[in-house]
Amino acid sequence: MTSFAHQVKNELARKPLIKRCCAAAELKAFLEVGGIFVCNKKTVSINLQTRYASVARRLFLLYKFYYGFPPEIISFRKQHLQKNSTFSVQIFGKKKVLLILRDLGFLPADGDMKSYLFLPHLNNQIGLSPAREKCCRRAYLRGAFLAGGSINDPRTDYHLEIVIPCEAYAGAVKEVLASFDLEVRYFQRKDDFVLYLKNSEDIGEFLRIIAAPNALLKYENIRIVKGVRNKINRLINCETANLTRTVVASQEQIANIMLIEDIIGLNNITPSLAQVARLRLLFPEATLQELGDMADPPLSKSSINHRLRRINDLARKIKQEKNMR
Repeated sequence: MTSFAHQVKNELARKPLIKRCCAAAELKAFLEVGGIFVCNKKTVSINLQTRYASVARRLFLLYKFYYGFPPEIISFRKQHLQKNSTFSVQIFGKKKVLLILRDLGFLPADGDMKSYLFLPHLNNQIGLSPAREKCCRRAYLRGAFLAGGSINDPRTDYHLEIVIPCEAYAGAVKEVLASFDLEVRYFQRKDDFVLYLKNSEDIGEFLRIIAAPNALLKYENIRIVKGVRNKINRLINCETANLTRTVVASQEQIANIMLIEDIIGLNNITPSLAQVARLRLLFPEATLQELGDMADPPLSKSSINHRLRRINDLARKIKQEKNMR
């Protein structure tokens, strides 16, 4: 069964590529979050690995749309018994790699390979923030989620996260989210930095920002059903607790009335108390309001409660006198 995260990424991967600026922002986020730069005597390359075929196709189309040349896609299994393949999307060749690094801001316009900080990930301080245009910021977040994001099935719990290998890039993504009034936190997990959202409304807003309408509709439907179900459960629990309290109080009242009947007799207490006592004996499960409606003349709920408290006090005095003897 396809996971909810898989469904979201499949939907995002099918979004048409229209504007070059947005494609560049999305591709930049892809490489910041998951890009690996390789430079040795034999090869110079940029590659990104993913478990999702749809994400690999998206990256293929981004390269082809923006640069005009496609990457190579290699599928393999990291472990012998691994069920699904891992896809590696790779760009080979010094000329192409240098073009991408310069164009997306990982190198200065006149920079060369020697001026690049050779770390496993595309990790430097050049051009951390994506374009200021709102559409490009949306594309940037979409690329970050496709490269390193995951989201729980809303039927279980609300949790969305993006795993980023560099704190500077985590800060950049956080800044872009803040521009959409989304406050996100992050923490370090081993060598990575994890940005996460726990609030259900914020997660729904994130899906709207990155343009996943089908996933958003499904998410909101589940969220509404869960909300209604939780409200019903709270009402049932509250009603059950009220009924339990009513039954316990009624049993105590009946025991006190029987004690008064045995020791004093109901005819020997005030008529107002005797009337309420007899009603309670006849209707042990009735609420205070129902007892008040059956009284002659009808009484308010507070009046019934006050008289039952007087009956309980009278029974308490009788018990104390018996103990003193």
